[in-house]
Amino acid sequence: MLTKRFLQNRRGGQLSFAEHSRLEAAIADINQVAPRDVIVKADQLLDHSTLLLEGFMCRYIDDVKGLRQLVAIHVPGDFVDLHGYPLKRLDHNVASLTQANTATIPHSAFDEISEELPNLSRKLWFATLLDAAIHRAWLFRLGRLDALGRVAHFLSETNVRLMAVDLSDGHQYACGITQYDLAEICGLTSVHVNRVMRQLREEQLCVFRSGVVEIPDPQRLARRGQFDPSYLYMTPNLFYA
Repeated sequence: MLTKRFLQNRRGGQLSFAEHSRLEAAIADINQVAPRDVIVKADQLLDHSTLLLEGFMCRYIDDVKGLRQLVAIHVPGDFVDLHGYPLKRLDHNVASLTQANTATIPHSAFDEISEELPNLSRKLWFATLLDAAIHRAWLFRLGRLDALGRVAHFLSETNVRLMAVDLSDGHQYACGITQYDLAEICGLTSVHVNRVMRQLREEQLCVFRSGVVEIPDPQRLARRGQFDPSYLYMTPNLFYA
């Protein structure tokens, strides 16, 4: 089932089989996206939303020099632009970080879902609220944590998000992002990120090489990044406290 990862293991948001089937029936197209492709441009008029099936995508804003700040990362099972359904335009760009597979659902189908299945409509709303909760955590990370804390928080968050969709065992996951991507996520230079990754490795908190993240002790890494997973609204006991 293509939609199986959408809100998988989300407290209060997990879909029933019938709801998955209805959402799946609404899919109009399946697409393969190359790495670093922009799929939505800021201010583009939207008539559909995109569900990420495989790979990693991001939302970002460019500064006047053309340098980008990543404001969100999306993992398999996420809608990357569901908020475009009520807004019709985004104030940022959406792009792939790695090769990705996506499913397209027309906004007209969401109109029908809201009429036919109000409970599923509420769960779609839940997904947009979850995006907002993650965004607030990103603001905290950038505003209050030091460089090492920012990276530790992000890697811990990604670990838990991937655990929820069975793409991490809690100690290792593949994410395919680069240290340059990490710099854009954490508001650091790539040189600074390189130093941080060396420090994480030396302190045996995390090893990140060739797109694979290894975390010997997830709780230690979480403490260093002041990471509390409660804002991810996961099923209790799915992950470490």
